Amino acid sequence: MADRIQFELVAPERLILSEMVEMVVVPGTEGDFGVLPGHAPLISSLRPGMVAIYEGRTVTQRIFVVGGIAEVIPDRCTVLAEEAIAPEALDRAAIEAELQTIAGNLPLLREQVARASGTERERLLAELHQLERSEAIARAKHDAVAAR
Repeated sequence: MADRIQFELVAPERLILSEMVEMVVVPGTEGDFGVLPGHAPLISSLRPGMVAIYEGRTVTQRIFVVGGIAEVIPDRCTVLAEEAIAPEALDRAAIEAELQTIAGNLPLLREQVARASGTERERLLAELHQLERSEAIARAKHDAVAAR
């Protein structure tokens, strides 16, 4: 068995990374999972979080992904990310301001959903789900910044 695995990270606009690595840890929706050479085939959706690339026991590179899917076969791990961001590009102040705005908007939107009916309720529910997703992404970004 080989001691390295091909790892590719692809965002909609471009190939971000393609290299042989010892291990990669990916933020799956059911939890982080590590991929080593010989890993069993797997397809997983991703939650917002950090992809960590290891050489030996050391993380050599981290990349924040907003979401997407990962496909693993014994000799390759491919991550198709909705968006990939270098950790140093994450702005703590902007993220905290976004979280504060979301926290202020969520209670009112939840109240509106509770009072609405029919198509208006469906529209507000879609808006609520989008705001909750934005909150999850912002919290994951905040956690990534705090871990730097």
